[in-house]
Amino acid sequence: MKITLIGGGSIKSTQFISALLRRREFPLVDEFCLLDIDRRRLDVMGLLCRRIVESAWQPIRVTTATDARTALKDATYVVTTIRVGGDDARILDERIALRHGVLGQETTGAGGFAMAMRSIPAILEYARILHEVSPSAWMFNFTNPSGLVTQALYDQGFDRVIGICDSANNAQNTLAQYVGIPAQRLRTGLFGLNHLSWARSVTLDGTDVLPRFLEDEPAVAASTMGMFEPALYRRLGMYLNEYLYYYYYSERALSSILRAAKTRGEEVREINERLWKQIDEIDLEKEPQLALDRIASATHRREATYMHYAKPHAPSLDQADRELASGSLDAPIEGDGYAGVVLDVIQAMESNQSLYTGLNVPNRGAIDCMRESDVVEVSCEVDAHGVRALSIGAVPEAQELLMRSVKQYERLAVEAILAKQRELAAVALMAHPLVMSYSLGRTLVDEYLSAHRDYVGDWT
Repeated sequence: MKITLIGGGSIKSTQFISALLRRREFPLVDEFCLLDIDRRRLDVMGLLCRRIVESAWQPIRVTTATDARTALKDATYVVTTIRVGGDDARILDERIALRHGVLGQETTGAGGFAMAMRSIPAILEYARILHEVSPSAWMFNFTNPSGLVTQALYDQGFDRVIGICDSANNAQNTLAQYVGIPAQRLRTGLFGLNHLSWARSVTLDGTDVLPRFLEDEPAVAASTMGMFEPALYRRLGMYLNEYLYYYYYSERALSSILRAAKTRGEEVREINERLWKQIDEIDLEKEPQLALDRIASATHRREATYMHYAKPHAPSLDQADRELASGSLDAPIEGDGYAGVVLDVIQAMESNQSLYTGLNVPNRGAIDCMRESDVVEVSCEVDAHGVRALSIGAVPEAQELLMRSVKQYERLAVEAILAKQRELAAVALMAHPLVMSYSLGRTLVDEYLSAHRDYVGDWT
């Protein structure tokens, strides 16, 4: 089996291979290939991944490539995790949106559209090459905005694609920890879109344990739902994806981000620049573990400060630095993140053992209010026969209306990006609940096209 990671120059490569090696019963992987356009970072991650494999005494060959055909040929599974334009492009997305009084978050609203403008053409090109050189391979898309990019892939005829997001399984994982059982014993009624989803039930042997959890305020506060008020989540009676904060508390989110000295993109750039400076100062042949320790610290710092403006007890970057130096920074959430989702699905497909998990796949009748071809975030069963979205049926009106509105934006956005049409892009943003203005949408599109012309080209 060959697994290829598109975006292999990222520190996520070391996290992915480590997660793979922790799985004792995982099917045999012959080759782990890292593909990236940044040769310097690719060489560093290739060396570190080889050291991780060697220390585990595993017969996995770690290869690197800057040529997509080489990396994708004979691949069994491919994972996409790229950021076209890097941190600088993300910062432009944020700052342009904030200058016009709307959220610039990288997956939601205007910022998400700007990222999709760059992500969709790049991932589509990789998908075309993959279809030519390894037509039976599965692609797992983790490139943001994940649901929107996955929708574009399906719309262009690529059906061996699964959109993944670790936040889709927060309800299942949190409730498993809450009741003290393995997550696979639970069945979650997850529905929605990527970064816009709800779990209306989490059942154990037919009994819904979610209501008991929602009544336990300390438990909820310690989870990813800690940013929501009890009155809200109890009224809805569901486990809420943390990205719903941008919809349910939109003015608070915007105000907090505007008051902050740095956007999240600027914070991440600072973390990454410091990390790579530290790595450059290390003799990797002699001290690979020191580099891995630096990566772990940077990851810890990044996770601890994630959405800190929405979480009452989350530290700022400066606070995280002080706490990290003193050893008092809370440990990051346990688990393998997006890599765990991918590896769980691969293991289920290869071993024919049923897996229940949240994924982004075509609706195909699972959610009544969505079209057959709409990519939705939904509970799925996975085995050797593939992925099947579980039946959700009708959903409450409030959730349906928000889903339909955002999905309408997604359909228009994909069409506009594929056709490179400015006017349609403005209409797409007008449809988004966090923009809802044609004139503003047109202004945002014009500024994003100007800022990212090197990546998106000229639009009509």
